[in-house]
Amino acid sequence: MAAEGGGKETNEIKTQFTTREGVYKLLTHSEYSRPNRVPFNSQGSNPVRVSFVNVNDQSGNGDRICFNVGRELYFYIYKGVRKAADLSKPIDKRIYKGTQPTCHDFNPVTATADSVSLLVGFSAGQVQLIDPIKKETSKLFNEERLIDKSRVTCVRWVPGSESLFLVAHSSGSLYLYNVENTCGTTAPHYQLLRQGESYAVHTCKSKTPRNPLLRWTVGEGALNEFAFSPDGKFLACASQDGYLRVFGFDAAELHGTMKSYFGGLLCVCWSPDGRYLVAGGEDDLVTVWSFSDCRVIARGHGHKSWVSVVAFDHCTSSVEEGAELSGSDDDCPEPPSSRDRDHCALAHRNSTDSRPLSVTYRFGSVGQDTQLCLWDLTEDVLFPHLPLSRTRTHTNVMSATSLSTAAQTTAVPAAPAPSAPGVNGKDDGSNSSASGNSASSLCNSLPHSTPTGASPGSNTTTTTTTTTTTTNTSTTKGNSLLDSSFIASGVSKFATLSLHDSRKDRHEKEHKRNHSLGNSRSTDKLLQLGSASRTKPENAKTLGTTLCPRMEDVPLLEPLVCKKIAHERLTVLIFLEDCLVTGCQEGFICTWARPGKVASDRAVEDTLM
Repeated sequence: MAAEGGGKETNEIKTQFTTREGVYKLLTHSEYSRPNRVPFNSQGSNPVRVSFVNVNDQSGNGDRICFNVGRELYFYIYKGVRKAADLSKPIDKRIYKGTQPTCHDFNPVTATADSVSLLVGFSAGQVQLIDPIKKETSKLFNEERLIDKSRVTCVRWVPGSESLFLVAHSSGSLYLYNVENTCGTTAPHYQLLRQGESYAVHTCKSKTPRNPLLRWTVGEGALNEFAFSPDGKFLACASQDGYLRVFGFDAAELHGTMKSYFGGLLCVCWSPDGRYLVAGGEDDLVTVWSFSDCRVIARGHGHKSWVSVVAFDHCTSSVEEGAELSGSDDDCPEPPSSRDRDHCALAHRNSTDSRPLSVTYRFGSVGQDTQLCLWDLTEDVLFPHLPLSRTRTHTNVMSATSLSTAAQTTAVPAAPAPSAPGVNGKDDGSNSSASGNSASSLCNSLPHSTPTGASPGSNTTTTTTTTTTTTNTSTTKGNSLLDSSFIASGVSKFATLSLHDSRKDRHEKEHKRNHSLGNSRSTDKLLQLGSASRTKPENAKTLGTTLCPRMEDVPLLEPLVCKKIAHERLTVLIFLEDCLVTGCQEGFICTWARPGKVASDRAVEDTLM
């Protein structure tokens, strides 16, 4: 953990950090940026974003990287920890006029060594489909801005689809496109298809197929990011109104909701097994939300400013020594490494064992405070009804209330919850990740079962009279809103959560942020946000409910690692098999080698010769 004291140490840029696995080291020769390596003046520009894809190149170097800096978009062969980056030879480089790239995403389904499909969203609202290998531009969507005139905030291919993709805008709308359809020459007309609390889904009225196929309006304000569950059946949306909403994508029904402590939510990600989500935003916190229980189970405090990116590490997990596992030792020969032993132990877990296996979820976060934080989500937090483990405490859990107070705090007994997306044994083969990372082999081995009639992290105690939560877990299949030939139908229906208002909360405490940028516009926006949050009555209504528990009502995590790693705000965090990748607003994309994955200095020198 980083020291909170003042002095020179806190402002020093770190080039390595240590976790229980070993030392992560910054590889200076593997830094990607603009060819001139000059720091980009980031004032007023859109965040730097990074996308990866593997093209299954026969040479064994199939990773490709795309990143945007200002008006420029670059496409390189990514050499990772193996060789030094050669910035003089980008595969493709594009400079745009009048607009800036804001986000992008590769389609891993169609990627080959000769062709890749890359979607690029822009600040003026358009979406471009390009092939940076062939250096071709296939199509431009929303060209005349008839569908939406606001900035594109997030774009993603629908998992497993060759032609469908989703686009989010700062208007709060989400559009489903088909690359085979045109956008038409007139503004689309919509017909209401489904409506719920704070969301509506419309279909496009047209005699001939045209884009968009569907329009979602979600919450109030910008829709900052969305993420598909590992099996592609659920969609999590992080909005500027501070709400995280999780939908069944196929049936377009709301599964659950969470509210930030204050301010907007900027980012969201799923755990590899789909059981948990982590969101971050303008409250400087990372919030862990249980998919099956539809409730906040922990918060993490380590950042001094807004959290811009959260991501789970698919490759880091640990198993407690002495855990009861099914299968014999003969079924799993002695592997050479501890990680392989953990993998084998997880794979041989008895699905009917009532005692959950001790698994630690690792996730990371980066923010505008230029800090990288790593967090371990342990059994102490995931299963609070079990005795606290004293043999392994990778994450400090600070209890803000005494045990006696905690014993008096009660909750409604949870109804049998639906299984998390992608964790049913029958669905393991259908899990697909839109990121295209090859490091997801371990995620299928994470806990797949729940004790009968209970959910991970649920606490069955007596009923409280202050706040009640009613969850309908009907398993009747809903009607698909999309053509079954495009997306698998038959997602279970989940009713929206109905929450009763709790007693009014005491006045919110003022929160001081330490911004990494001396940007007056950021400060003005922050002050406006603070005044707006104090005037909105719904903040007092949600605080203290299951939507937004008080700080003392849930465990507070401390970061395992908290290091300043850049001069400007961080906007990129991606975990790969042998490294993790970070990026800052100056346009520098950094590679951090995992312990034991650093290439020798001699090998790096040879690549530079």
